Amino acid sequence: MIHLGQYNTLDIFREAEQGVYLADDEGNEVLLPNRYVPEAFMIWDKIDVFVYLDNEERPVATTEKPYVTRGDFALLRCNEVTSYGAFLDWGLVKELFCPFKEQVFKMKPGGWYLVHCYLDEKTNRLVASSKTNRFLDNKHLSVKQFDEVDLIASHPSDIGWNVIVNKKHHGLIYKDQLFEDINVGDKLKGIVKKVRSGNKLDIALGQVGYRSIEPNADRIMQELKDNSGYLKLNDRTDPEVIKERLQMSKKSFKKAIGTLYKQRIIDIKPEGIYLL
Repeated sequence: MIHLGQYNTLDIFREAEQGVYLADDEGNEVLLPNRYVPEAFMIWDKIDVFVYLDNEERPVATTEKPYVTRGDFALLRCNEVTSYGAFLDWGLVKELFCPFKEQVFKMKPGGWYLVHCYLDEKTNRLVASSKTNRFLDNKHLSVKQFDEVDLIASHPSDIGWNVIVNKKHHGLIYKDQLFEDINVGDKLKGIVKKVRSGNKLDIALGQVGYRSIEPNADRIMQELKDNSGYLKLNDRTDPEVIKERLQMSKKSFKKAIGTLYKQRIIDIKPEGIYLL
């Protein structure tokens, strides 16, 4: 079966004036236009292509790679708005359509929007939606506490940043866990800090708790080496100063220097910490 909106590995089946036809194991065919046909090929060679609908709503293959595939999320630029909806640049000749009903806010040309690409079952067309939350499900979690996860920054709130977790769930990074600037669409690495009632996910960037001691200690060690073995920081330093200098919370900082001190790697003095 040829999958619309996804990458397919197909056989070069036959040549035609407009290109070559590719086929799957079931004999389904799709055209690869001349502009994408390899300079040298043989019949039955396999080729990886992306399949979508052309301007006449016919399945067509391309060797170009779109910015988003079916079932995925991406930050896309709006090129045009018509009476039907918005058309987004997703890296292919034909733009990706986003109907008005799938827009959280009315899109404007030149604007960038985080969208989900899906197959509209009624029209069998690939479309985009900026209503990303409706494609996320926290009823049946596939993650647990301390799992490392892939994140996409969705939108900010008064208490932090909403994130998409593993392209499946909704999560939240609280403000006191943010040690770097985040923008909509940023792809990040994080960890599930806590699973709250109702399967709400608290997310932290990097690693959490005892798992964060080692990388935080490494960060402090590197800073010490880069500053002739001395940092004007200790357990009495203002949290904001630590956050600005090391991009970590004061709690994480204290755990890390505690570990280094016990291992007799550093000395902690009133004026700061020293590398032994």
